[in-house]
Amino acid sequence: MVGLALAGCGGGSSQSAGEPSGNFAVDVSTASFPGHQTLAQHSDMVITVRNAGSKPIPDVAVTITDAQDGTSAQPFAEDIQMPGVADASRAVWVVDQAPCPSGAAHNCAPLGPGGVYQTGGPGGAVTAYANTWALGHPLGAGRDATFKWGVTAVRPGVHVIHYRVAAGLNGKAKAVGAGGQPVAGTFVVNIGTKPRRSYVNDAGQIVNVP
Repeated sequence: MVGLALAGCGGGSSQSAGEPSGNFAVDVSTASFPGHQTLAQHSDMVITVRNAGSKPIPDVAVTITDAQDGTSAQPFAEDIQMPGVADASRAVWVVDQAPCPSGAAHNCAPLGPGGVYQTGGPGGAVTAYANTWALGHPLGAGRDATFKWGVTAVRPGVHVIHYRVAAGLNGKAKAVGAGGQPVAGTFVVNIGTKPRRSYVNDAGQIVNVP
């Protein structure tokens, strides 16, 4: 399979112009996020989507949602129940690195073989749609697209985070799994209150102490 760099998108209507209708077969071949983390620990959430059908998927997109608040909360955040606040969203994780648009203009650096790219900052391949990152171009039959977020935990406790996969951005192209069900998943993460300890060894490497 071939990993593809994520491409950025512009504003609303142009992102989904000409999207075809129909169901598109999708497999999530990788969905990983550590279930036990500590404050200030950097972790990676990785979701690899494979086109399991025989026709190109118009535009693979992944939406990150909160278990209770959906997309009303910012991605990797939760809404607090406090009247009068201008913004109820409070970060559970800070996004250090997000899926990145392809192309030298975005100063993306390859993470490894397969052409998967990533850069700093929360923008990345984020779209005009709430909490959603997209590939930005069709995904051919039998090919993979990897979405990788680097995040740092900033709020302790047990948190539930959902993701769902779409085959396009305006709802006409639907991603379906085996049996025709929607493609989605859940991570349950326990963030401990003690920050992870680390030190720099003689070789200049950062060593994390369990």
